[in-house]
Amino acid sequence: MNRLIKFTGWLVIPAIFSACSVDPELSPVASPEEKIELVIPQGFPQPVYDYSGNPLTVDGFKLGRKLFHDPILSRDNSTSCESCHQQFAAFAHLDHPVSHGIDNQFGTRNSPSLFNLIWHSSFMWDGGINHIEVQPIAPITNPIEMDETLANVIIKLKNHPEYPKLFKKAFGTDSITTQLMLRAFAQFMGMMISYNSKYDKHIRGETELTPQESNGLNIFRTKCASCHKEPLFSDFSFRNNGLDDVFPTDSGRAHITALPEDIGKFKVPSLRNVAVSRPYMHDGRFQTVSQCIDHYRFHVKPSLTLDPLLTNGISLTESEKQDLLQFLNTLTDYEFINDPRFKPN
Repeated sequence: MNRLIKFTGWLVIPAIFSACSVDPELSPVASPEEKIELVIPQGFPQPVYDYSGNPLTVDGFKLGRKLFHDPILSRDNSTSCESCHQQFAAFAHLDHPVSHGIDNQFGTRNSPSLFNLIWHSSFMWDGGINHIEVQPIAPITNPIEMDETLANVIIKLKNHPEYPKLFKKAFGTDSITTQLMLRAFAQFMGMMISYNSKYDKHIRGETELTPQESNGLNIFRTKCASCHKEPLFSDFSFRNNGLDDVFPTDSGRAHITALPEDIGKFKVPSLRNVAVSRPYMHDGRFQTVSQCIDHYRFHVKPSLTLDPLLTNGISLTESEKQDLLQFLNTLTDYEFINDPRFKPN
């Protein structure tokens, strides 16, 4: 098994960090001088995010994990990052078409899965954030999601019985600042690396696909890979995939760029873990992967910004569709969605 993160002297965390027969919660506490090393999975490109300015540490990762699961970041201490990003759904929000935030409010866009984030050069469906270290600011300050100010967050963390000691252990300073909080987030969220699906093991020569899955992979590479590029299963571009016609309700990328040619364009999502992260599309309009495929087969709507690759939709027979579905199921990384180290402290 590839080892993504390892501690000098001992190895921890099944799947993402390493296979280990010792219960991680019973392992000795890492001393401050011990380092975490990021090892890129086989076949993956170099990440966009560079940890040289935010060195990975055991305590930094643990601090980021605690922050991710703590509702203290919201105005009334009711809503955490985990509220909309559940591990069993590959850190998406299962069965919620759009984000569900503070005061029982609903947003307008689906909560995306969170994994392999250090390979992203932009975040959100419209790409409105361009750096992993500032991404958490958006949900924390959004009035529909967590509705808190960064100043209040820092006050609450400083007055908390545990956080001052945790920040001290993670960063060696008595200061609790927004920058350090965001760097802790990046250490935790950046290590949500999904690379152990059946597909990955097949690529590494560790297992074989069934004939139907193998045929589905060939169909995928012929029909889908232009946008959902292996091994990350997205090219992270912004495209109009024909969900709406001339005047979509959500302007998409144009909300950021103000360019008419970006109307209706959204970031291409990764298809990793797609079978467990429903519903789908930027507004969660589809409940099944089958419905998504049928959209491309039969229901692509023309518009001025429609991606040229979809002018005639995607031609698939019913048999090809079934094989494609079987292949997409091989992208589920059960080790990732069950990894105990991503669960609350």
